[in-house]
Amino acid sequence: MVEARLITAGLRPTEASDPSPQDVLVAVGGTVEAAIEVVRPGLPDEFGRLLVVADVLSRHGALRALRAGARAMVLTAEATPERLAATVHSAHRGEGRLSRLALARLLDESPGPTGSGRRPGVPALTGRQLEVLRLMADGHGNEAIAATLRCSKHTVKNVIYELMGQLQVRNRAHAVAHAVRTGLI
Repeated sequence: MVEARLITAGLRPTEASDPSPQDVLVAVGGTVEAAIEVVRPGLPDEFGRLLVVADVLSRHGALRALRAGARAMVLTAEATPERLAATVHSAHRGEGRLSRLALARLLDESPGPTGSGRRPGVPALTGRQLEVLRLMADGHGNEAIAATLRCSKHTVKNVIYELMGQLQVRNRAHAVAHAVRTGLI
């Protein structure tokens, strides 16, 4: 089913017994853990373009996938040809990407709203930065975040810029994934 959707999206899936670092490896399974188990034994440690498509996503499975080098995760139910194409292209560029539903499921299982699960060595964020990060995780754009926090879009952009620099992340999706991984949100 995923292979057919990739073909519909104009992508050429191939059996890659020895993937090159330029390939995006798509791991498919009922759970994230099952998908990772299929591909991980033969995957080089430096391989960094892994996309996981799974029927079920748990916090533990997502963390395991991220540690295995997954750049992106999509639930099978959301794996439309368009979404798969966008996710494959993001993974090819080295960007992280989680579908909204996958992210929502992860956040539902995250530590409390105070970020008390934060790991040692992870930078502490200001209250405003945490609010913006949580709203980003909920899928809000800059304008909606500004309206919610009753500030200007320029202020939101500055907070996001500082936040991304402090967390050393490349984009919004990477910031949210990093925050979930490290227990900030």
